Amino acid sequence: MTSIDTVPGWFSDDELAWVRSRMPVLYVNAVPVRVDNTGSVTRVGLLLQASPEQTISRAVVSGRVLYHERIRDALLRHLEKDLGPMALPSIPATPQPFTVAEYFPTPGVTAYHDPRQHAVALAYVVPVTGDCRPRQDALDLVWFTPEEAAGPEVQSEMADGQGVLVRQALAHAGCLP
Repeated sequence: MTSIDTVPGWFSDDELAWVRSRMPVLYVNAVPVRVDNTGSVTRVGLLLQASPEQTISRAVVSGRVLYHERIRDALLRHLEKDLGPMALPSIPATPQPFTVAEYFPTPGVTAYHDPRQHAVALAYVVPVTGDCRPRQDALDLVWFTPEEAAGPEVQSEMADGQGVLVRQALAHAGCLP
């Protein structure tokens, strides 16, 4: 078993598999948005990603919370990882999630599915004002109008409950068509 001593809070692949098989793992989900000068959502940013199963789908920014990491710091880390260092997200000092998404390895328990694990994700709508360039696992980032993001074409491109999450984010922001 390998040890990852240089990055505190990370498990080796074997350790992570052991944890995932025994307890829920905490995640953050961030729905990046552009807002106008009144604070109304004008665009929703969705990542285009390839899965290990060779499928392509749209998704929100998502990732694990590390041991001893504040939620705000986890959001900033994942937004920078996926959108780039110049995204300039606006996260309040004490962020409040718009929902808690519970992912199960068994499809159909909730609207959210993660075949690897039982995960609990705190979900946030995060305004970004800077230049976003997809990084890491993201192939692309596309900005959709709220109507497009909630529409059947874009919703059909999202898997494992991501479409439900986007619709909930739009409802929370008061712009679900």
